[in-house]
Amino acid sequence: MRLLALDVGERRIGLASGVAEVGTALPAGVLQRTRLAQDIRAVLDAARQRQSDVIVVGIPYLDGGEESSQTKQVRGFVRALRRETTLPVHVVDEAFTSVEAEGLLRDAGLQPSRDRGAVDEAAAVLILRRFLDARSET
Repeated sequence: MRLLALDVGERRIGLASGVAEVGTALPAGVLQRTRLAQDIRAVLDAARQRQSDVIVVGIPYLDGGEESSQTKQVRGFVRALRRETTLPVHVVDEAFTSVEAEGLLRDAGLQPSRDRGAVDEAAAVLILRRFLDARSET
């Protein structure tokens, strides 16, 4: 099963792709946000290009699972995405993935503050890893 994971932000959508059977999660680019309808089309184009069977979206909860305005925006994105595709769309708690992604990039000798797209892309990889890890536990 081929997977496409999304880190949906206000300005960008980080992408990661992988194959469930082998547990891969690789960076797959960044989409610049424009309007919701165009963003959805761009995500579905990316899913088609990668022959994805499933889309995984990170939901940004606050500490303790509370919702923020960003949580509500991403939930709206997920609803719109589900209306436009027959692919299964799963959600995963993405708490602290951006912070973790920044740390990983720093460890690799990069400066995350200079390339926010790389942070979004790395966060999408972490979201996909969480989804795959949760699947392997069941």
